[in-house]
Amino acid sequence: MHTTTKQLPEIVAAIDLGSNSFHMIVARLEESGTLSIIDRLRENVRLGGGLDKNGIIDESAQKRAFECLETFAQRIRELPQTAVRVAGTNTLRVAENAQAFVEKAEGILNHPIEIIAGREEARLIYLGVAHGLATKEGKRLVIDIGGGSTEFIIGRGMTPLRRESLYTGCVSASKRFFNDGKITRKAMKAAETEAALTLFPQAPDFKAGKWDEAIGCSGTIKAIANIVQQQGWCLDGISYKALKNLREALLEAKHIDNVSLAGLSDSRKPVIAGGLSVLLAIFKTLNIEQMQISDQSMREGLLYDLVGRITRHDVRDATVEAAMNRWGVDIKQAQRITNTVENLCHKTCEQWSIDIEQLTPLLKWASMLHEIGLQVSHNNYHKHGAYILQNADMQGFSRQEQALLAALVLSHRSKFRVDAFKQLMKPFVKTGKLMCVLLRIAVLLHRGRTSQSIPEIDITVSNKNVNLHFPDNWLD
Repeated sequence: MHTTTKQLPEIVAAIDLGSNSFHMIVARLEESGTLSIIDRLRENVRLGGGLDKNGIIDESAQKRAFECLETFAQRIRELPQTAVRVAGTNTLRVAENAQAFVEKAEGILNHPIEIIAGREEARLIYLGVAHGLATKEGKRLVIDIGGGSTEFIIGRGMTPLRRESLYTGCVSASKRFFNDGKITRKAMKAAETEAALTLFPQAPDFKAGKWDEAIGCSGTIKAIANIVQQQGWCLDGISYKALKNLREALLEAKHIDNVSLAGLSDSRKPVIAGGLSVLLAIFKTLNIEQMQISDQSMREGLLYDLVGRITRHDVRDATVEAAMNRWGVDIKQAQRITNTVENLCHKTCEQWSIDIEQLTPLLKWASMLHEIGLQVSHNNYHKHGAYILQNADMQGFSRQEQALLAALVLSHRSKFRVDAFKQLMKPFVKTGKLMCVLLRIAVLLHRGRTSQSIPEIDITVSNKNVNLHFPDNWLD
């Protein structure tokens, strides 16, 4: 689907809604496509710490989050939506009231929020780290311990080769084992054991020998590196011996309130024991002796990914192409339908007030993938396709975008499943149904699966009606 050339935005921004901290990074986008960082903001929100036993983010955590977002919003208020990306991670993946939280947060920011899957988070982390490192031969293991999840990536150069996201982090471990502030040897051992057991099934793929250099990034690992270096336990990066020294220092303090270590901030104190237990388990399980530190992580990855979309190097295009090849999609038929959908969309977008820049790429990808379920079975192939798109690991796509693709594919034939669209994020609900109407029309027009072109069709639409005007005698 073609796009119009337009001037690049001067300023771009990315916001990382983490389980422990919210981060915003603002950069100037040069004409060459390079980025110059001009502002960074960070707030220790502890969103994951506000999750109760029922998976609800409590009011105090929401209040901290919304106050932080009010500050962020002041900085990005004048930026167009195409110049900003906002991503939520583990807490917003698991919270029962995530949708309500996101809707209010979007109202504050005036920008859409993507909830990304763990492996997509891992891809963005690697993208950010790789851009900040000198080019080297060999493979890198990149690790990011967040508030509620930990990401592991092995990559070479700019390419992630293996990605994994596990449900363990500094906030979740601290709540589970050190919630009363006491730091005991028994609790530390239990925390390390649980983290090791979580990692155990994936350990063979990430152990020493599978990579040449280990790199840590983001809050927990950077904070621990700062502590062990200021204590003189390690001159560069983090060593396993330095981690064991830090463990003994925490155990000697007995309570988090008694911990006084150079390099440890007050905001990091409540989650340092949990974060350390996870990192100790990682070092021991993966046989890591030394880890280097990167200043860049997911928020930088979001920025670089955003620049790729702006400059027409969108990883989602490659993801869709790979899926078509893997599932044996009839490329000629998919292209015929995509071309017709494009034509119909450009004729109706103004009448329906569709944001053509943001939403037509998603309609294009749905058109390319609408027959992806045929390799499973011809019977109910639209249902099989929707399931694949809802659950597949699709690089570059947020969970909300995958849900929209699944709804479009599910309803492109047979019964129009309105309920599938009701489950989408608010901006996609009405627009998704309108987009699906165009996809259904295109599929019907090309049911013969021939290369014969269809004539120019006039289409007029309203909220409730679609009128198609064909040339005389064409339907005979």
